[in-house]
Amino acid sequence: MGSLFDVATHFAFYGAYHSAPINVLIHIIFVWPIFYTALLLFYFTPPFFHVSLPLLGPPLVFNFGFAFAAVYALFYVALDRRAGSLAALLCALCWVVSCFHGSHLGVSLGWKVAVSVHVLCWIAQFIGHGVFEGRAPALLDNLVQALVMAPFFVLLEVLHKFFNYEPYPGFHESVEAKIHAEQKQWQASKQKKSS
Repeated sequence: MGSLFDVATHFAFYGAYHSAPINVLIHIIFVWPIFYTALLLFYFTPPFFHVSLPLLGPPLVFNFGFAFAAVYALFYVALDRRAGSLAALLCALCWVVSCFHGSHLGVSLGWKVAVSVHVLCWIAQFIGHGVFEGRAPALLDNLVQALVMAPFFVLLEVLHKFFNYEPYPGFHESVEAKIHAEQKQWQASKQKKSS
């Protein structure tokens, strides 16, 4: 497949901006809540249609939030079938829980909670970059790639750290080499600008 579905290229791009352990930890903690609160905000967009399952309680709202979660889920599965399937499951779970919370909180309180948590999580991201990474976030160089890859990146980080997971043999070695090369290039560019 082309570079759009090359998990190593995406991971290396994102990883080049996330090498400081505290910054990585901040992302692990706060990236999925950003995804979830975006879905909670999208819960209040007009539905395509409603499906009410009495045993589950609130209706699942098939609207922009569903489409958003589905696109992310399908992209992650296309990047890596095994980890992508887990990421897709997390996307689906976030969508279902956002429907549950959205229906119980209502528009006014739902928006207040979602925006407050969303902003807090973004502030944490910028602190991670400014204080611990010393480099601007990836979204300043490639907004779409940074926003789409962030949840998958942190999931792969956790899977690698705790289960030594790799999408394919030699993945992390290859990615580390790309990250190191990109960081060297960035350092050289930074020194050139300051001199």
